[in-house]
Amino acid sequence: MELNSEEKRGVFECSLCSFTCPYDYYGRKPGFLKSIVLLEEAYVMRDPFTPENRHLTVGGCCSVCNRTVCVGKDCSVFYTRRFCVDCVTKNLEEFPKEICQDFCKKDKG
Repeated sequence: MELNSEEKRGVFECSLCSFTCPYDYYGRKPGFLKSIVLLEEAYVMRDPFTPENRHLTVGGCCSVCNRTVCVGKDCSVFYTRRFCVDCVTKNLEEFPKEICQDFCKKDKG
């Protein structure tokens, strides 16, 4: 889903697990968080559990296949960029051994 930084509020849906939730902003610089710059273009929402201006990152787009994925460990990995688990599996040899070990543990567990 292509969004420009002006678009706010919508419903995020993970293409792998079908998790859905409302989001307040897509991009790197949420307007409601003046001092925050995210490391990726991400779907974020205001944290409903705190009165302060905090946020929860709910997902992003895979940097390889561009699928929309949530931040859940069964759906994506963030290592300098967001990757869906399918792209990680296909390109496991391209990741550092720590990522591979964590990913292999998760697959067996």
